[in-house]
Amino acid sequence: MVRAHVHVSGRVQGVFFRYETKSLADELGVKGWVRNLPDGRVEAVFEGEETLVRRMIDFCRKGPPGARVTGVEIEWEEYKGEFKGFAIRR
Repeated sequence: MVRAHVHVSGRVQGVFFRYETKSLADELGVKGWVRNLPDGRVEAVFEGEETLVRRMIDFCRKGPPGARVTGVEIEWEEYKGEFKGFAIRR
């Protein structure tokens, strides 16, 4: 089990990025959260099986239709198992 802390840059707000991220995470059983940041980026934490977390990161590199991702920063952190599901944070 792994944990990834991700920051996504580009045109990633106002394009359903958080909703689509939650939808895929729920489908895959990945836990964590996603939120918009005031500087225009999207921030997310993913926890789960490594192959599934990597699928979430691959999604972040492209985003939903309408998104234009220009950068993805990934910090691999110690798995904590602190989440019960996947949430959109405000």
